[in-house]
Amino acid sequence: MADTMVEGVSLKKRVWGWMAFDWATQPFYTLGLTFIFGPYFAVVAAEYYLGLGLDEKSADAQAQSLWSFGQGAAGLFIAFAGVVLGAYADSTGRRMPWVWVFSIVYVICSWLLWFMVPDGSALMFGLIVFSIGFVAAEFMLIFVNAQLPGLGDDAEVGKISGSGAAIGYWGGFVAFLIMFALFVESEAGGKTMAGLAPAFGMLDSEAREGTRAVGPFIAIWFVIFMVPYFLWVRESKTPNRTGGMGQAMSDLVTSLKNVVKRPSLFAFLGGSMLYRDALNGLYAFGGVYAALVLGWSITMLGIFGVISIITAAVVTQISGRFDARFGPRPVITFHIWVLIVVCLIIIGMSRTSFWGIPLAEGSGLPDIIFMICGAAIGGSGGGIYAASRSMMVRHTHPERPTEAFGLFALSGKATAFLAPMLIGLFTILFNDARLGFSPVVALFILGMILLRWVKPDGDRAEWSKSSIPAP
Repeated sequence: MADTMVEGVSLKKRVWGWMAFDWATQPFYTLGLTFIFGPYFAVVAAEYYLGLGLDEKSADAQAQSLWSFGQGAAGLFIAFAGVVLGAYADSTGRRMPWVWVFSIVYVICSWLLWFMVPDGSALMFGLIVFSIGFVAAEFMLIFVNAQLPGLGDDAEVGKISGSGAAIGYWGGFVAFLIMFALFVESEAGGKTMAGLAPAFGMLDSEAREGTRAVGPFIAIWFVIFMVPYFLWVRESKTPNRTGGMGQAMSDLVTSLKNVVKRPSLFAFLGGSMLYRDALNGLYAFGGVYAALVLGWSITMLGIFGVISIITAAVVTQISGRFDARFGPRPVITFHIWVLIVVCLIIIGMSRTSFWGIPLAEGSGLPDIIFMICGAAIGGSGGGIYAASRSMMVRHTHPERPTEAFGLFALSGKATAFLAPMLIGLFTILFNDARLGFSPVVALFILGMILLRWVKPDGDRAEWSKSSIPAP
């Protein structure tokens, strides 16, 4: 990698600054979405519905449905607003101001999660604030991903994408350990996993202040660790096009029309739309499933988190190496197969049986199996994320990277409401949080089928011949 300078900052520093974003934002997904706030929201919602007179199974189903519909609404907004923002940013040549704006929104919303009290009175407030924070995080990701093509060639981009994602998971792991050791209280006894009072006794465990501190913690973590990104990441301020929003929308329409003329990109966007939607469903509901179906305690969720995050970091790093050697497509396909198997296991497992085979009362087999599933979800989810980002680079026109990753976000979010809402719908239909996962399998399978039409090297060959105009 040539160590070129941009505005006095070396390429090596720009790469490290770019990877700092993953470290800074991963706790929102690790702690907020999957392991702490998501399960906490589900438990609070389930207890609230129990108080309204529902039986336990119905209360669990209602809690999962509420969470799923909130995630679906956020995904729908991201899908259509993200691509418009990307087109405008490319036209102006400015991406960093947008990162600043959404950073502020992200920090505020994360901090406000503190007010999600355990009596259920702030249930909708917590859902709305988390959803807005999620939108801000995903919008930032569009602009940050658009900077990836300028950091190296195809092989280097595969390694950088994998390394950045792996570093992010390690950041999530460190944040996870701090939260569970010093803040998150167990339901019984009010102590943390380290046997301490939350924040050394400064927080009220009965009011679940240790768990609620996840919001301010995510905000503070982001403010500290985004410093390298803002110090070292530089971009050209030269507009790619002129004409403001009107020209940007015209360019966007042209880009959307050109997608149909590019079979490989069209198949990739369609396939990634489905399998990433399914993956996000697993992320959003893995901890919720453990809390509602298996009845896991905070301690069990903590162990689950440690295993899955470590696996995610290690497997994502390894996947980046395989990406650099064999390309991203086989990496994506392998991990999709792993996740299909995981989904089938989840659907067929409960506390008392495994695909119709009764289990002994008090059997620990479901716990062991789901721990393994968590490791697989973490590892394969990270591998898919990094390899998909690398594959998009191979389909990205050099003059329109943010718009391209806006389209990438659109493909990942255009149906982002689909998996959560299908999970919610099937959960209500079967009145069972476990069977609510059934649609996810079909999404993975359809996404993998579409990958058959994706060229391993994307559209690079066509651009080199100038047969495809800039979008």
